[in-house]
Amino acid sequence: MPKKYIRLFIRRKIAMKAKTDTRGNYKHFHTITTRWMDNDIYGHVNNVIYYSWFDTAVNQFLIANDALDIETSPVIGLVIETQCNYFAPVAFPDRITIGIRVAKLGNSSVRYEVGVFREDEEEVAAQGHFIHVYVGRDTRRPVALPDKLRTVLHSIQM
Repeated sequence: MPKKYIRLFIRRKIAMKAKTDTRGNYKHFHTITTRWMDNDIYGHVNNVIYYSWFDTAVNQFLIANDALDIETSPVIGLVIETQCNYFAPVAFPDRITIGIRVAKLGNSSVRYEVGVFREDEEEVAAQGHFIHVYVGRDTRRPVALPDKLRTVLHSIQM
């Protein structure tokens, strides 16, 4: 078996053994209603939609807590890494809740962990993470997290 297939098989086995989270493992929640167009030909929400939900939940949290003004903030977060494991299907017209927490707070970066909960279920249907590196809006160079942003992020750090 070629090495690239062995590596893929190992990664798949690890993902299949990933421990699922429950609602109690998250500090902030954002509800989203699935849309008809979110479903793919296989009758469930397409994987790319999950990443949109991750981004929506995190940015809603930052905006609601005055830590981000999408039009004028001198510091913005750029996503440099994403990952998602899927455990149960989600499909229109499900109502979902996105749980978020901060797993790691660095000098200029944040690792968010995200859980997707279907309806009122306690276990995640999917879970993943993404990493923001905060940069100057104009320079696109990494900068230290502003104090207000750091304080808001610390409030959901686990």
